[in-house]
Amino acid sequence: MSDKDLARALALQRRTCDPLGGILLALGLVRRYDLYHTLSELWELPFVDLSREPADRVLLQSLPMELMIRERFVPVTKAGAQVTVAVARRPDAALEETLRQALGDVPVTYRVTTDWDIDHAIRQTFRQELIDGATYGLFFRNPEDSAHSVFTRSQFAVLVGAVVAALGALYVAPLPVLIVLNLFISLAFLVSIVFKVAVSFVGAAPERWETITADDVTRLEDHDLPLYTVLVPVYHEASVVQQVLRNLSRLDYPKSKLEILILLEEDDVDTIAAAKAAQPPGNVRFVIVPDQVPKTKPKALNVGLYFARGEYLVIYDVEDRPDPDQLKKSVVAFRDGPANLACVQAALNYYNANENLLTRMFTLEYSYWFDYLLPGLHKLALPIPLGGTSNHFRTEILRRLGAWDPFNVTEDADLGARASARGYSVGMINSTTYEEANTHVGNWIRQRSRWIKGFMQTTLVFLRKPAVLVRQIGLIPTLSFLALVAGTPVTFLMTVPMWALYVTWLVRGTNALNPLFPPAILYLSLFNFLVGNMLATYLGMLAVFRRRQYGLIFWALATPVYCVLHSIAASKAVWQLFTRPFYWEKTTHGLSRVRAPR
Repeated sequence: MSDKDLARALALQRRTCDPLGGILLALGLVRRYDLYHTLSELWELPFVDLSREPADRVLLQSLPMELMIRERFVPVTKAGAQVTVAVARRPDAALEETLRQALGDVPVTYRVTTDWDIDHAIRQTFRQELIDGATYGLFFRNPEDSAHSVFTRSQFAVLVGAVVAALGALYVAPLPVLIVLNLFISLAFLVSIVFKVAVSFVGAAPERWETITADDVTRLEDHDLPLYTVLVPVYHEASVVQQVLRNLSRLDYPKSKLEILILLEEDDVDTIAAAKAAQPPGNVRFVIVPDQVPKTKPKALNVGLYFARGEYLVIYDVEDRPDPDQLKKSVVAFRDGPANLACVQAALNYYNANENLLTRMFTLEYSYWFDYLLPGLHKLALPIPLGGTSNHFRTEILRRLGAWDPFNVTEDADLGARASARGYSVGMINSTTYEEANTHVGNWIRQRSRWIKGFMQTTLVFLRKPAVLVRQIGLIPTLSFLALVAGTPVTFLMTVPMWALYVTWLVRGTNALNPLFPPAILYLSLFNFLVGNMLATYLGMLAVFRRRQYGLIFWALATPVYCVLHSIAASKAVWQLFTRPFYWEKTTHGLSRVRAPR
């Protein structure tokens, strides 16, 4: 280490008041093994390499896993009444009291080891407990909050009864039944579009954001910033794992106060090798997720949460490029916000918007969703379905909520709804994370069908006791939830059938469909088709203004065609809801020919 490096580390120590060793480690100026060897000499305690001298598994299992993770210690051996404890922090009175309560009044001798060795020993010893907790923690805690059971008995009975009744009614009186079904579909379209337009107008005003200025960020003192945990779930991403490490290195946050956990699946040897080859700095740790079904992102996040030590926590996907000041804006939002603010969501957008028609439509959709619709929901204090990335949590509240549901394939929307149901609020911050938009239709349909399937799962979970939901969050928020989370799949499913009716009407004239369209329904259907599609296109055009993406405005005219793709994805989602409800269709990243801008 050069004198220049040491001077840099000392300057950071003066700003952050963090231990010099942690700063050197976070900057990649020393090796972890060497640092803890040196600390053992300074503390005048022997060093123990737990990979060569493993801890006694029986002794280790006698203590709570969460306590050892939090306090950074593991008992290694016990000889008579004396216990040898390996620590990754200097023993003090607080640690001695913790050990006395955990072990009893027994003599303790200390050894120094690395924090990685402690985490590794815990993961190996408590492997099954980690799997069970990450997979079934929410289900065991409150089964009604989990999508583990796709349908409850009453829901399944209602579904079967409705199908049988509908088929019977179609047999007895087909025309009246089809007219009623047509009316229902038309009203669903009308409610959906009116709701979205109304909320979007509320979100269109700039003050609808949780606006945090550059001065607010500048006023933050490094020494006053909390430890922040970043979770990055990675699976079959060997080609892009180095990219996320580069992107996260640009975050404007003290490295010694930034804990980055890369969540790697146990069977994904290529990505594990690529992550190790990247040689990340010391504030990056690898957490190996045990190989067991369901293999979903929320299960990996739950494993990572066990080892998260930050006061705040954020999730980033492997292709994400967040604004450098996003973490600081999140800190400001939490400190200025109410005590029940559980999460703030940053906006998502795409850096390869102009690559092809699909990426343009995807960008219009995301710009509308995160720049207009979600800020409108935030202003109106309505439930916000979180995005799958760039949602920032108070870690303690996240644990209190039961974390993520591994059986729900849109764990983000589910968690946002659960937070609202438990009396917590979710906000928005004026910061953006840039991602790679899907460039291939097949890849897009795989991703979108998973999202729609998750919306269906979330709807089924929260409608198990509708009256309870209304009591918890109120009638208007419940209706908002139904219009957005339940209404979105319904309107997507009906797009192709409605287009088919319209084409039939064009080709064969009105006589072919007259019986299905009494005057009132005819006018309502025409309104939906003409005005509804026009408003949907208008919302796509509106989406360009906040980010000044004016070159995309005319591409919004393709919105009706884009809705047909949604209908295909929704049909696939319904099929999988019954056949493979927990299957996580992997989105392939790194397909774009456009490089993320600097």
